[in-house]
Amino acid sequence: MTQPDAHLLIVDDDERIRALLGKFLRKNGYMVTMARDAAQARRLLAGLDFDLIVLDVMMPGEDGMALTRDLRRRIDTPILLLTAKGETEDRITGLESGADDYLAKPFEPRELLLRIGAILRRVPVVEVAQPKYLTLGALRYDTDKGELWSGDAPLRLTGTEAALLRRLAASRGQPVSRADLIDDLGRGGTGDENENSERAIDVQITRLRRKIEPDPREPRFLQTVRGTGYMLVVD
Repeated sequence: MTQPDAHLLIVDDDERIRALLGKFLRKNGYMVTMARDAAQARRLLAGLDFDLIVLDVMMPGEDGMALTRDLRRRIDTPILLLTAKGETEDRITGLESGADDYLAKPFEPRELLLRIGAILRRVPVVEVAQPKYLTLGALRYDTDKGELWSGDAPLRLTGTEAALLRRLAASRGQPVSRADLIDDLGRGGTGDENENSERAIDVQITRLRRKIEPDPREPRFLQTVRGTGYMLVVD
């Protein structure tokens, strides 16, 4: 498996840690999806395939150890546990639960990156066929070329619209936050600059809806996820 092609699931109840890990791992070429607890992780795992799960042990409700043991009965996806406990007995318990590796907090992000890379190199390569075309009503989106077609006629997309649609198509069926879209489209910033960037994303979404939605006022394919961002839903 080429490491930058891997899709990682980050499960941690600390919003700040999720954001920092997500930003760092995306900058190093990974696709990243976030979950705030075991329940949300289960919902994501029910509909998506991941190459590796980075899982915090100390979470309210079902903790990481219990989730790992349960997942191991059903799936073989590699699991890297994160915890504030670094004692030998805790590491052994984590590995006995079915985890592939164990990293104690606090850790250097670079070490996490190396651990993830080492785990992925041990996983046999399995080619999963991805759909070449996504159907959006009467439109067809070529995922390889990033082109949108209506019958035999291509629809013109601006560079930003094309990048936005490609990012949403890669995570189709799951919400993508405005912050992630800003990072992925290279529009990051802080303070007022970041607020302006979020408004710019909203403007680009509105323009893209005019091209792909039968009724942009009632979006069917490019949906708003309240409090999060946007999600592409395909036929």
